Amino acid sequence: MKQVAVILSGSGVFDGTELHEAVLTLLAIEQEGASYQCFAPDVEQLHVINHLTGEVAEGETRNVLVESARIARGNIKPIAECDVNAFDVLILPGGFGAAKNLCTFAVDGKNCAFNEDVLNVCKAFARAKKPAAYACIAPALAAKVYGNQTKMTIGSDKDTAEGLNALGACHVDCAVDEVVVDNDAKLVTTPAYMMANSISEAHTSISKMVSTVLAMK
Repeated sequence: MKQVAVILSGSGVFDGTELHEAVLTLLAIEQEGASYQCFAPDVEQLHVINHLTGEVAEGETRNVLVESARIARGNIKPIAECDVNAFDVLILPGGFGAAKNLCTFAVDGKNCAFNEDVLNVCKAFARAKKPAAYACIAPALAAKVYGNQTKMTIGSDKDTAEGLNALGACHVDCAVDEVVVDNDAKLVTTPAYMMANSISEAHTSISKMVSTVLAMK
């Protein structure tokens, strides 16, 4: 049975992990006959968004690991404890948290900073030539990890694609129900909610990503 490390970035599309993407990812992993362990950085979120109003909740702070534990039903570990040798595959669902808490791409674009522990784990999988998959906006991290004109996608948003290319990626436009595969890097990416207009479309996107990355040797 393949073991999958899943990196979460909080709880909620606007300031953490996109919840549908996370649940669909975990479900798809199990349906493919694999198992997973969730991880997240033990840091404060960039900010807290009121998901009812879309406004920043002034004066509120939340911890990325604690919030991610909501999705993982408490079964989660700090990202610093992720040992690449214990896993076969790495998967990162999207949500603004990937571009706000794991890195600052949402705020700083090509000049963004990256969480060092998250970056170290992602790079460890890349160096070990172990397959990895990044959904939605999470390829912003993949662009930094792989660089070298590695093929990846966030869908078809021109400005976001240019930001990934500026970090060293080679962006490929992609429909919501497809994936982009770079076989040399063993990297799979999919647009998910960068393009999905429904949970059904997100499901198609995420399921194809998971099945593709788990099929890689």
